[in-house]
Amino acid sequence: MYNPVILNFDDSVGKIEPSLQINLTNYQETIRFGCSFARYNQLAAKLNAQLPKQIGTVLMGSGDYHHMSLMLIERLKSQLKPKQQIQVVIFDNHPDNMRYLFGIHCGSWVSYAAKLPFVSHVHVIGITSPDIGVFHAWENRLSPLIKNKLTYWCMDVNVGWAKLLGIQNAFLKFESPNDLIKSFIAEQYQDNSPVYLSIDKDVLSEEVVKTNWDQGKLKPYHLFDVISALNERIIGSDICGEISSFKYASRLKQFLSQLDDQPIIPESLLKTYQSQQHELNLELLSCLSHTNR
Repeated sequence: MYNPVILNFDDSVGKIEPSLQINLTNYQETIRFGCSFARYNQLAAKLNAQLPKQIGTVLMGSGDYHHMSLMLIERLKSQLKPKQQIQVVIFDNHPDNMRYLFGIHCGSWVSYAAKLPFVSHVHVIGITSPDIGVFHAWENRLSPLIKNKLTYWCMDVNVGWAKLLGIQNAFLKFESPNDLIKSFIAEQYQDNSPVYLSIDKDVLSEEVVKTNWDQGKLKPYHLFDVISALNERIIGSDICGEISSFKYASRLKQFLSQLDDQPIIPESLLKTYQSQQHELNLELLSCLSHTNR
């Protein structure tokens, strides 16, 4: 089992030993929430030069950095056999498949992952966000949904509009978290393709942990059940959804963050929230350590 990697953008990940930690705090302003492709590619090249070929689970801080998962998926290509394909399984309260005009951001990266030739399918599990509802339908990138490269596993959202476009099969809606997880595990039962697993903890109920985004309904045991079911198929993984506070210098990012209704985090509670997150990270890492990587 390889040691975890901490991409330290925001000082939100607690101490994990042993681990490889890369200090990226100077990139908070440029990378957090979103960035140009030029800046993304520059950082990806820097990280690929520093990271060993084989790594353990990567922790990257706030969900505002979830677009860095794309880089971690891209680097798997060199480890695959010719023509071998993988699935990407993402726990997230949001689709991360939204339109973004200024490059790539934490809510748009999934469509780029779905375009990768060695990715057969992307599953986003646990969505309760209105991002996939009728009023935000136009913001979703339709191409991966139409091409059967992407599936939304969701609850509590009216997704009837998908039927009008003939893409209803890409929207699997459930009445409860238990039903959703049970169905996903059953669907995966006969599949043996390698999996990249990405966990954004905003998929979890606020009763469990607090994050920088609106949150879903899953509980930790739902994540553990899926990890156990996928087990030796997992060839790479990451965790984000820590909680941290940052004030952008960019007026554009200030505006976009406010537009997305990101909650203000009370400084008095930040350390308590991060401590709760840290305990959950240790449980997730322990569960992932039993996968065959």
